[in-house]
Amino acid sequence: MLGRILRRLGAATAVATMLALATPLTADAAVPATIPLKITNNSGRGDAVYVYNLGTNLATGQQGWADAAGTFHAWPAGGNPPTPAPDASIAGPAAGQSTTIRIPKFSGRIYFSYGQKLVFKLTTGGLVQPAVQNPTDPNRNILFNWSEYTLNDSGLWINSTQVDMFSAPYAVGVQRSDGSTASTGHLKSGGYTGFYNALRGQPGGWANLIQTRSDGTVLRALSPTYGIETGALPSTVMDDYINRVWSKYSSSTLTVTPFADQPNTKYYGRVSGNVMNFTNSSGAVVTTFQKPDAASIFGCYKYLDAPNDLVRGPISRTLCAGYNRSTLLVNPNQPDTTTANFYQDVVTNHYARKIHAQMADGKAYAFAFDDVGAQESLVNDGNPQQAYLTLDPLS
Repeated sequence: MLGRILRRLGAATAVATMLALATPLTADAAVPATIPLKITNNSGRGDAVYVYNLGTNLATGQQGWADAAGTFHAWPAGGNPPTPAPDASIAGPAAGQSTTIRIPKFSGRIYFSYGQKLVFKLTTGGLVQPAVQNPTDPNRNILFNWSEYTLNDSGLWINSTQVDMFSAPYAVGVQRSDGSTASTGHLKSGGYTGFYNALRGQPGGWANLIQTRSDGTVLRALSPTYGIETGALPSTVMDDYINRVWSKYSSSTLTVTPFADQPNTKYYGRVSGNVMNFTNSSGAVVTTFQKPDAASIFGCYKYLDAPNDLVRGPISRTLCAGYNRSTLLVNPNQPDTTTANFYQDVVTNHYARKIHAQMADGKAYAFAFDDVGAQESLVNDGNPQQAYLTLDPLS
């Protein structure tokens, strides 16, 4: 289970990290060792807020946490069974107030919780993240969420994410060297309750993704990945669409152009039996995908695994986006970046569809590779002066 938890340490974090490593930026000046993160509590809630900055120290590769001053602390050795982690909490701002902390060169998460501190434990393999798909997880009844970021010598990448769950709303932002700011992650007015109401109205088990406390308080909606894992969502929920894709590309070709800046790099997919083979322009088979299932599609892994290479990974990312957005049948040329085509099939990732519909700018990380076609809720800058995390109303 630990391996799964660590693997799920935010696919969006992995995306942000990959972008940070793969995207060269010319910074106006060297990125300092820490930058300020201004946390503003616009939630309207009166309960205490606790903040955590957890991740990997990019200078040393160690996992640990940072305190309010941005000082790194490595995790001590864990145990089996898991042992309590040191209290890494930072007092967050009261309602209507702001608190500024400093964040170091990390790749990790900024957690925040309302009313209660989160419970973190350590095994011999490292930190155990909250896993609220497990009904016995000690964080199951706590209202919390997290942002994901990478700060390195090339700049800051920070995003909001719903890859694992939709919960307490927030937005992220960055101040650039010219004083301008960029932000993303805000919901539309009424978007928080609007999302849950829309999910409840979606037939087929989607309402089962919603988790509540015993007093009826809505805490979150699990991603469909965890819905499949826990049985809240039928494992066959995508079968009809998968079968139609398989039928279509048994007699026609799916063309994937995975790099927007390399329009001549194309791969051609055809179904043969239980596999889809991809060839290059010379006709050589470069990779093969087994017929996926819903878990592979929603999690962008398993039969749609995406290694960090230049062939299979980029093709898989494109397929994952096409399946989740249900664009593979309307356009044989992928990725399809025409948002009007997204989520139009009756069989689709309705969780992602409803999240994007409630975002003020339409952008979200509702599944792991939602950045295909630049649909992700991410801001970045090569010379960040300050980062922002804004806790929004639960309304």
